[in-house]
Amino acid sequence: MTDDRSHLAVPDYDHLPTAALADRARTLDAGQLAQIIAYEEAHGAREPVLTVLRQRAAQLASGAEPSGGDPAGLQPEGAPPPAGRKVGDTDAPPVNPPSHGDPTNPSQPRG
Repeated sequence: MTDDRSHLAVPDYDHLPTAALADRARTLDAGQLAQIIAYEEAHGAREPVLTVLRQRAAQLASGAEPSGGDPAGLQPEGAPPPAGRKVGDTDAPPVNPPSHGDPTNPSQPRG
């Protein structure tokens, strides 16, 4: 098995939080899930991830069906930032404390 993840049904799965991975795993069939489990066992072997994937595999083996959706599709955890304002932009006027300190703060010196 190679380090190339692009052949997996969820190519970015190793960058997802475990809860998001659990959501995406519900869309996989047994073959896709087995492929990701084998990849994880060979590379990261992260026990929380393997637990989630194995639990889903057991559900599928018990007759569960994959849910609808695209496991590689755009998800909220990967959504682009909103257009427009930047972090720190505000409509409020700038606050500049007086150069001699704030008279209401007893820990600051007064002039």
